[in-house]
Amino acid sequence: MPIAKRHGGVRGVVESQITQRVIIAVILINAAALGLETVPQVAAHHGPLLQAIDRIALAIFVIELAAKACAYRTGFVRDPWNLFDAAIVGISLVPHSAGLSVLRALRILRALRLISTVPSMRRVVSALLSAIPGMASIAALLMLVLYVAAVMAAKLYGATNPEYFGDLGSSLFTLFQVMTGESWSNVARAVMDHHPWAWLFFVGFILVCTFVVLNLFIAVVVRAMEEGEAAASQRAAHPDKASQADITLLLAEISALRAEIQALRKTHGIPEEDRSGQSVS
Repeated sequence: MPIAKRHGGVRGVVESQITQRVIIAVILINAAALGLETVPQVAAHHGPLLQAIDRIALAIFVIELAAKACAYRTGFVRDPWNLFDAAIVGISLVPHSAGLSVLRALRILRALRLISTVPSMRRVVSALLSAIPGMASIAALLMLVLYVAAVMAAKLYGATNPEYFGDLGSSLFTLFQVMTGESWSNVARAVMDHHPWAWLFFVGFILVCTFVVLNLFIAVVVRAMEEGEAAASQRAAHPDKASQADITLLLAEISALRAEIQALRKTHGIPEEDRSGQSVS
């Protein structure tokens, strides 16, 4: 069997719907088994079974990655999702002992492989990653507003409410708590006992940070997801456009077939033909 054809066959198996569904089922079963290990009663009665399920799932993941590496070859390392899967499975392969119990706890990271296996999850994460540049600008704006407000609050209310605004660090933490909406009214009322007009500061801060800046994060993410969905729809509308990886694999298979045909002709003494179909002596 030609090497290119063998790689194409392995790729067909790896990309088949049955294989994808089996991998998703294995991920879910493995995640459930790891969760049951945290229940003392279940772990005491079914510990060996849960460990066997964990080892079988790990073996299946290793075989799947090996098959992908065989099918895609150099294309395997060019796909960030493949590297993501390899990193997660690689963590599970590291030997762990009592002193490295954190590695044992990291086995649950295998459940994150659902992100790379389920296309809808993969699109959401891709959209989030593409939105990082815009989110970074908004995060810088938020930190600037938070810093300015923290310095102002420390200057205005530090003397009367040192537990909240005694220094820059406590002021930043308090305003971050206010921004998240966690017990902000208690902080505001404690300050208003000494500064009745302090509600203007807190209401203005919440309006700017919570209702404006934080909503900008949502807007950027939603826009990135819409662009990702539009790109996916466009690819679905033009299925005849093959990817570069498909073209490369097809050219490799054609080259291998040509080489085999030439070898057969030389073996059986069949003269080669030119492009017009005439025999060439």
